[in-house]
This record gives sequence, structure tokens and C-alpha cells, in this order.
Amino acid sequence: MKAKLILEKGTTFQGNAFGYLKDSIGEVVFNTGMTGYQEALTDPSYYGQIVTMTYPLIGNCGINLEDMESKSPKVKGIIVREKCSLSSNFRSELEIEDYLKQNKIIGLEGIDTRALTKILRNNGTMKGIITLEDVSYEEVKNKIEAFSNREAIQRVTTKEKYVIEGSGKHVAIMDFGMKQSIIRSFLNRKCKVTVFPASTNAEEVLNANPDLVFLSSGPGNPEDLTDIIENIKKIVGKKPIVGICLGHQLLALSLGGKTAKLKFGHRGCNHPVKDLEANKVYITSQNHGYHVNMMPENMKVTHINLNDGTIEGMKHNSLPIFSVQFHPEACPGPRDSDYIFDKFMEYAL
Repeated sequence: MKAKLILEKGTTFQGNAFGYLKDSIGEVVFNTGMTGYQEALTDPSYYGQIVTMTYPLIGNCGINLEDMESKSPKVKGIIVREKCSLSSNFRSELEIEDYLKQNKIIGLEGIDTRALTKILRNNGTMKGIITLEDVSYEEVKNKIEAFSNREAIQRVTTKEKYVIEGSGKHVAIMDFGMKQSIIRSFLNRKCKVTVFPASTNAEEVLNANPDLVFLSSGPGNPEDLTDIIENIKKIVGKKPIVGICLGHQLLALSLGGKTAKLKFGHRGCNHPVKDLEANKVYITSQNHGYHVNMMPENMKVTHINLNDGTIEGMKHNSLPIFSVQFHPEACPGPRDSDYIFDKFMEYAL
């Protein structure tokens, strides 16, 4: 079925719809990974976004039920140059189109994804709609402009606290839209894990008496999360705190730093980051549209992005506080930066 992508500035692409055939509005972004479309589809940090895959053929490995990063896809849509209709992988359990249909996610194929990516790089990410109707930009302009992703975290956080027992250190995870690989990374280190909803107050987290408080990744603008920032302030100095991605940004804001929106974000599994302390470069998996652009006092930069020089890691000069912008749990890989979880454990009481 014919379909269109219409961007908020009026640019239109013609293609063919697949998956669940219903219009969808979201923020249009691009992912530069050559692999990992299944992990991207189910990463809660993509909530509210229509993801363009820059790799031209998507779906050739199919979908398996083991590699999900959450219970269901969180994207508003997926855009590909070419959809593979017949997967070829021994782990494949269903085709990508069937998976999207089951989970009510629309796909768009057959457009020039290179041209779309260039537009997003030059102009920044923007809102857009995948529509099955033959409409003009003027007819859908108000719908596109009305889209908001401010409630993203409430949509993806756990609804109730839960505990996974372990024989090692006790890690309290504040779930802002966490990938399941984060939990697996702590369980691989024998940790007991308690996962709290994003809105949990600081007193409840502290009453659990964890050895370490972890601030997870997640979607949206960190500056919108004023209640969460205030909660983090109440934990600072009372328990060791580590974090990644959105958790890194929220930690910076709670300590007096500032954040800003990136022009087109970092999304993919091929971003080079330099560890300034180890003097080594690692290839990392990333998914964020915001970054820390002013460091808090008493913090120092530990990692930088070699593509654009942005801050990718920081630690406190005296308190047990450390965070990184990238995803050390990977999934999709590479697993170069898995050592960060070992560094996290060094901060545990």
C-alpha cells in the first residue's frame, strides 16, 4: 500500500507501507547501526520516535524472542530502504512485518533513506507523520505540530517495584525506560537488583538500603523531569550513584550542570568514545538526543565523543558518583565498553 512520510517543514517522501497499516506521528530520527534493528525497535529510549535505519536492508535476520530489550516495540514507526520479506537466520522465529503487525507498528519502505538522513543531519531531527492518505503538508501540519513526547517516561517505566535476588551487591535501579540488558549486566555480576518506578521518592529508595543507586537510560528531554531531579538531589551524598544516558543527564542537572538538545542525536552502535583516564578509544552503542553541555562543579570529564567532542562521561571529585552517556550494556554491540559495569561496581558500598 502506498504511503507518505511528511516532515514538519513540508518535505515529503513517497514509499510503501508495511506492518500495521495505520497513520503514526513521532519525532523522525536516524540510526547508523548496520545491525540491531530488533534491539532498536524494543529500546524504550526510542519511545515517541519514528526510526530511520541507514543500513539499506532490514529484516534479513528476522525476529527472535530472546533479544528483546522490552516486552514490545516502543517506536512510533520504522523507515527502511528495503524490507527483507524472507529472513535467513537459524534463530529467526518470525518475519519483521509479522512482528510489526502483531504490535501495531507501521513501517515505511522504498524511500531514499540516504536523502532523508542528510535532511535530518542538516536541519536536525523533526516531527513527522507516516500516513496512508493522499494528503498535503498543509492538511496534516496541525497534527504534526501538536505531537508531544513529554509523557514518555510515564509510558515506559515499570508500574511496580520488583526485586531479583542475587548473592552480591544490592543495586537499586531507577527505571526511566531501561533496557533488559542493563539488568542482565548486573545479574552477570551476581548483584541483587531492585527496580523502582521513575516516580519513586528518594526516601523509598534509601529505605531499601542499596549498596549502589543506578539511574537508567530512557526517552525524552531531561529538563522536563523536575520531580525526578529533585529526588536525585536527595540521594546525592547518601548513597553511591552511577548512571547512563538519560540517567547521566539527570545526574548532571541534579548537581547544577546543564543539558541541551543535539542537532540530530547519537543513535547507533558505531560511535567512538575516548576514555581519558585509560587513554583508550572504544566503539560504543548510543541512543540519545540530549547531552550534558555544562559540567557541574566538582565533576570532571572522563569520556569524550570523538565525532563531535561532546561529554560522554563524568565523575565527582570527592563523592562516589560516576556516569556515562553511552550504553555500556550494548545490545546491539559492540561490547567494548562492558568494563564500565565493573567500574560501576567499584563504587558500591
